[in-house]
Amino acid sequence: MKRPTLPVRAAPRGPSQRQLRAGELVRHALVEILRAQEITDPDIAGVSITLTEVRMSPDLRNATVFVEPLGGGEQALIVVKALNRHHKFLRGRLGHAIDMKFTPALKFLHDETFDTAARMSRLFADPRVAQDLIPQEPSDSWKDADALEEGD
Repeated sequence: MKRPTLPVRAAPRGPSQRQLRAGELVRHALVEILRAQEITDPDIAGVSITLTEVRMSPDLRNATVFVEPLGGGEQALIVVKALNRHHKFLRGRLGHAIDMKFTPALKFLHDETFDTAARMSRLFADPRVAQDLIPQEPSDSWKDADALEEGD
């Protein structure tokens, strides 16, 4: 008797449309909450904070919020710690601002993509790397090989 085969599950491909929509909804709501400046923490007061992305868990109960304060550097770590201290307050305000079955738990992280992009720009500006990016003329041996192929 032959055993029935189980279907092969495909590897996860990334966030679903539902997760992406929910993440954008949460991001826009958090921007408005932070714009109202209801948090009176001195570590956040007067600091312009960019919410670059919100990644939702598949069940939409957890949200990872990536932030980048204006200026970056050590200021980024201070701002992320302050936002994580006030995550309950922000979640409470978020619950009133969005229409979802569950208000997601918030976790704030520093967005490293700006640092990575700056590092890549510096790397491409390095003269040793820039010389490899300039298109080179084909060598004579390549020209000879191309001419032989055209002659056939």
